[in-house]
Amino acid sequence: MSEIRIDALLPQEMATRAEYLGVRKAEMPFLKMFMLAILAGAFISLGAIFATTVSAGSMAITTAEGEAAFTTGFPYGFNRLLVGLVFCLGLILVVVGGAELFTGNNLIVMAWASGKVKGRAMLRNWLIVYLGNFVGAIGTVILMFFSKQYTFGANSVGIAALRIGVSKVELTFLQAVALGILCNALVCLAVWMTFSARSTIDKIAAIIFPITAFVAAGFEHSIANMYFIPYALFIKYFDPAYISEVSGKVANLNQLTWQAFLVNNLIPVTIGNVIGGALLVAAVYWAIFLRPSNA
Repeated sequence: MSEIRIDALLPQEMATRAEYLGVRKAEMPFLKMFMLAILAGAFISLGAIFATTVSAGSMAITTAEGEAAFTTGFPYGFNRLLVGLVFCLGLILVVVGGAELFTGNNLIVMAWASGKVKGRAMLRNWLIVYLGNFVGAIGTVILMFFSKQYTFGANSVGIAALRIGVSKVELTFLQAVALGILCNALVCLAVWMTFSARSTIDKIAAIIFPITAFVAAGFEHSIANMYFIPYALFIKYFDPAYISEVSGKVANLNQLTWQAFLVNNLIPVTIGNVIGGALLVAAVYWAIFLRPSNA
């Protein structure tokens, strides 16, 4: 009679599950993989929308002269904590709802290292999922732009979105790579811990702290940035009247360009995400739990 267990899986069992899921992901048909990747891009964007709105962190007030002004009630660290907590929505939707996220799929390296997935199949998954994530994120950007949600809170949401975009394109290449490494180490640790889960609540609990940590610390996630920066760019380039109204409240807005998005952020952050997820998490856990004893 087999033993019935209700407790979480142990790390050795989690490694076996990660390997199994890696094979399933790599073998997924193109259309299903691409559609699930679009969903993941949209899901992460929903977390980013939530985070942007909360990061506005301002209450609109009116001065004695009748002018709009803003006051913030929280210190920097506490505000970052709130932003991190709400951003968790994105990965919760991906894991519980079911979707294919490029950064989490860096864990396929465990199945590849075991010889159960060919390198070509792993790279195929990464490319298709990365492109699908981009489509999902940009689609969400377009919808959000036409919603004009950035004008809410007496324009404070849009100001927050622009400031986020500018801060991300001001990074140096090396800084962006390092922040990307740290980010996806935490993201893949969150996904790794969900492999131990026996219930939906277990999965959500495993996600909250690592994701809150990376957002609060200001680390860089390539898929989230496919929403954050293009959203700021859409506002800048396609609503000049709005920009003329708020540009004085956003420093260095001239640095926010499509070229800066790709060169200063998306490319180096993607490189960093792969290093952080594939090497610092997947390869390390493979070496600990799955490497043949005679290797």
